[in-house]
Amino acid sequence: MSADAAPRKHKKSHKRKPESKIGAAMERASRLVTEWSGSSWAFGLAAAVILVWLLTGPIFKYSDTWQLVINTGTTIVTFLMVFLIQRSQNKESLAVQLKLNEIVAALTGASNRLIDVENLDEAELKQLHLFYRTLAKMAKSDMHLGQSHSIDEAEAKHHRKTKLQAVELGDDETTDEARKVG
Repeated sequence: MSADAAPRKHKKSHKRKPESKIGAAMERASRLVTEWSGSSWAFGLAAAVILVWLLTGPIFKYSDTWQLVINTGTTIVTFLMVFLIQRSQNKESLAVQLKLNEIVAALTGASNRLIDVENLDEAELKQLHLFYRTLAKMAKSDMHLGQSHSIDEAEAKHHRKTKLQAVELGDDETTDEARKVG
């Protein structure tokens, strides 16, 4: 970079939509609850509630109402936690996918077909899985562990090897077949 050139600044690829006040408040609240619910204090509070409930059993003569209190409370907490856990997993999964996309995009020789792979439908994912299964089979036939880096590179190397082997063996039929493929 020359002395008079200004340093390049990172440009945002998209503008973030302004959130509603309610949406922002709910996101902030759910993040705080998610963080707190995984803490030692939350576990201690849950254990204390169970202990108090157990100790009040003889007072209420272990009645149906006494049992209903704990059943209702745990059902409500479980219901709410399912949504908090799902939200947390969705956010974490998206962050991991973005990081992996960045790595794939940055690596020379990596297949860019894998960027945004999580948005493929099931049939496309199965097809991609078959490609990688083929790549694994070709890698097993190679003597060196890190021989191939991408499907395209592996297929090209495989075709070159097939062509060379056909020439070395003097097999006209295999040589003709290798020429057609390669």
